[in-house]
Amino acid sequence: MTSGQKTGFQDVRDAVITRIQSREWAPGTLLPTEHELAEEFGCARATVNRAMRELADRGIVDRKRKSGTRVNIAPSKQATFEISVVRQTVEEMNATYRYSLVDRNITSAPAWLRARLELPEPAEILHLNCMHYADNRPFQFEERWINTQAVPTVVDADLSVIGPNEWLLAEIPFSNAEIMFTAVSADEKLSGFLATPEGTPLFQMERTTWLQGTPVTFVRMTFHAGYQMSTRY
Repeated sequence: MTSGQKTGFQDVRDAVITRIQSREWAPGTLLPTEHELAEEFGCARATVNRAMRELADRGIVDRKRKSGTRVNIAPSKQATFEISVVRQTVEEMNATYRYSLVDRNITSAPAWLRARLELPEPAEILHLNCMHYADNRPFQFEERWINTQAVPTVVDADLSVIGPNEWLLAEIPFSNAEIMFTAVSADEKLSGFLATPEGTPLFQMERTTWLQGTPVTFVRMTFHAGYQMSTRY
C-alpha cells in the first residue's frame, strides 16, 4: 500500500491468499491473531475480521473460537452470499460510515408489491428511502418496504439513527431470502442521490426475505458507480 492509502479487507484477504499459495503459510499453519494482522497491515481489526470471514466462507481457512485460525488442509469449495450490514461493510473498507433516513411513511402496499409478496388487499407497509455514505461519499441508496403485519414493532421504531436492515436483523429472524442482481442506468432520482450523471451504469440488488412463509421485507439497493461484488467457490 502507498503512503496515505487505506487498507481494505480485500487487500488483507489477497495478502493472506498469496502467503498461503506461496507456502509461507502451509496447510495446517496457525495464522497470526486478528490483532497482530491489523497492526501489520495498519488497519482496523474489523477489516481483518471481514477478510478472515470471507476466507473461511471459501473454505481456505478454518476459524475456531479460542484455538485460532488455521490454513485448511483440504479446502472446501462453496459460493455464499450473506445479508451484511452496510455500516459494517463500509467500516471494513476502513472508511467512515454515515447514514441518513431520507423519508418514511406508512401506506397501502401498491399492486405490484402485493403481487410480489403475495399480500392481501389492503395491506399496510412501511416505505423507507435511506442513504448510506462512505467517507461522506454516496455508497448506497436504499428503498425498502416492510410488512407491518409481520413486524408490527417497526411502526414505532426510530429508524433515523439506525438503518432498517440493521434494525431488522436484530429484531426478527428470516427463514428464506431471494436475491436478484441487475444493471440499471441512473435516472433522475438515482442521479441525485448517488451524485452521478443520468445514464451512468449502476449495480442494483433486490432482496426479499420471509419468515416461515410470511413476507417480511422487500428492498432495492443501488450502489455507487463502479461498485463491484464478487464471490468465489
